[in-house]
Amino acid sequence: MIQYEIIKRPLITEKTTIQKEEHNKFTFEVDGSANRVEIKRAVEKIFNVRVASVRTMQVQGKVKRRGRILGKRKNWKKAIVTLMAGERIEFFEGV
Repeated sequence: MIQYEIIKRPLITEKTTIQKEEHNKFTFEVDGSANRVEIKRAVEKIFNVRVASVRTMQVQGKVKRRGRILGKRKNWKKAIVTLMAGERIEFFEGV
């Protein structure tokens, strides 16, 4: 897999911003079939940083309703990447 297919987009929320500032952790939406080793290599190559650890989780899509019709959002995979001490991703600075 190509690195840009593995890392789909960064997740920027209030919680992930606090994790970034206090614990040097960055959160991404990743491809559902990617494993931790592939995610680590992709982040290291795209952002030119050293990764300490990767934690992944499957996020279940919510069931939503529009009148009588029930629908479901898609399931997706989230990765929390911890960088080595002193490493920064410039892409997130100022966000």
